[in-house]
Amino acid sequence: MNSYVNMGVGALLGTVFVLMSVSIASEGIFHAPAPEKEGYTIVAAESGGGEAGGGEAAAAATPIAKLLASADAAKGETVFKKCTSCHTGESGGANKVGPNLFDVVNRPIASHEGFSYSAGMKDFSKGATVHWDYDHLNYFLEAPKKHVPGTAMGFAGVKKETERADLIAYLRSLSANPAPLPDPNAAPAPMN
Repeated sequence: MNSYVNMGVGALLGTVFVLMSVSIASEGIFHAPAPEKEGYTIVAAESGGGEAGGGEAAAAATPIAKLLASADAAKGETVFKKCTSCHTGESGGANKVGPNLFDVVNRPIASHEGFSYSAGMKDFSKGATVHWDYDHLNYFLEAPKKHVPGTAMGFAGVKKETERADLIAYLRSLSANPAPLPDPNAAPAPMN
C-alpha cells in the first residue's frame, strides 16, 4: 500500500477515535437524567365541535348566582390585592394600567371614562350594550385572555370558583349603591 493511503486511513481512524472519546467523556460529565416527576405540566385545552368535546366541563361549573349566595366579600378583598397593581377600587380613583373598578358591577363593558380599551375588549362589549353583570364578570375573571381574545389584560385569571365568587362579592361592595344579588335558582345567562 501507498504510504499516503496509510496516513489518510490512520488520520481518519484517529479522528473517529478522538470524536468518540470526546462524546463519551462529555456524556459522562454533562449527563442529565430524566426527572422522576415533571416540574410543570402544560395542559392544552381541546377544542371540540360537539357536546362531548367541551360541554362536559362547562356543565360541571357551578352557576355564579349559587356561589354568590355564600360568597365572602372580606375574602374577596384579599383576592383583590392581586388586582391592585393594575386597578384601583375607590370612588373617583385614577385609572392605572387597567380602569378603576369602583361601581363596576352592572356597568357597561369597556365604558369607563378616560380609559383606552383594547380592540378585543371593545369587540366583547358589542358597543357598550353588554354590561358587567355577575355572569360576565365570572366568565371574564376565570381566564381573561381565553374568553376575550385580544384583551390587553395580562392576568392569568382566578381559577377557583369560590375565590372568583368572593372577588365578585367584593367588587359588588365597591359601590355607593351595590347591585342586588342574583337569584341562586335562576339559570345562568349564556355567554357568547
